[in-house]
Amino acid sequence: MTELAGLKPQHFHWQIRDRIATIRLTRPDRKNPLTFDSYAELRDTFRALAYADDVDVVIFGSNGGNFCSGGDVHDIIGPLVGLDMKGLLRFTRMTGDLVKAMVACGKPVIAAVDGVAVGAGAIIAMAADLRLATPQAKCAFLFTRVGLAGCDMGACAMLPRIIGQGRAAELLYTGRVMRAEEGERWGFWNALHSPETLEDEARALAVQIAAGPTFAHGITKTQLAQEWNMGLDQAIEAEAQAQAICMQTEDFARAYRAFVAKEKPRFEGN
Repeated sequence: MTELAGLKPQHFHWQIRDRIATIRLTRPDRKNPLTFDSYAELRDTFRALAYADDVDVVIFGSNGGNFCSGGDVHDIIGPLVGLDMKGLLRFTRMTGDLVKAMVACGKPVIAAVDGVAVGAGAIIAMAADLRLATPQAKCAFLFTRVGLAGCDMGACAMLPRIIGQGRAAELLYTGRVMRAEEGERWGFWNALHSPETLEDEARALAVQIAAGPTFAHGITKTQLAQEWNMGLDQAIEAEAQAQAICMQTEDFARAYRAFVAKEKPRFEGN
């Protein structure tokens, strides 16, 4: 296991406090676009989180009133026009690897979205486990607006599971903005909060999760991802094995002792 408290990324802000890591993209003056380098650094960070023993929950927050405007027009889209197929596939696989790393990092990820979350920014929000937003949030999977397919970074696999096939198809074909209240009604946003309280609400949710059985949370995250590809019988068996593993933890024993003593359990993640 490793510790990430000393991580000093070059392309995004990073903070760990009380075992909760917060990520914010830089360049708020341009609504926090992604570059080749920030994609790679985010991918590598989420990969490292799978082995980090000083982080229990991750918040992917906004910066300067916006979440992420997607791939930078000048730093990414322009150079892509000149790449050959091998170079293009290297890039698209790298962006998909960020989503895979978020799903496999073993930590619950909370997206706290204010303002713009479009293109790859919408994908990052989608790949989070929980999503909070402000009424001003504008989320769009706008790949068709730049002549691309809507099937980017796992969108055709993940978005229908969150909001339903028909709704996802509309957003991916049209590239239109999903309004905040619409996204909450569809289940994309777990809740809407004012811009003034968004960060506090995200942290309160993170604190609540971090106070729970964090080893078991990692098991839950793994099962949420893996059971997409299972039939019901397989899923029930996988959960039986997962729960048996959790029953061997000290947190399970602590919860039992606390129940007997009529006390609130204090989980320690082991």
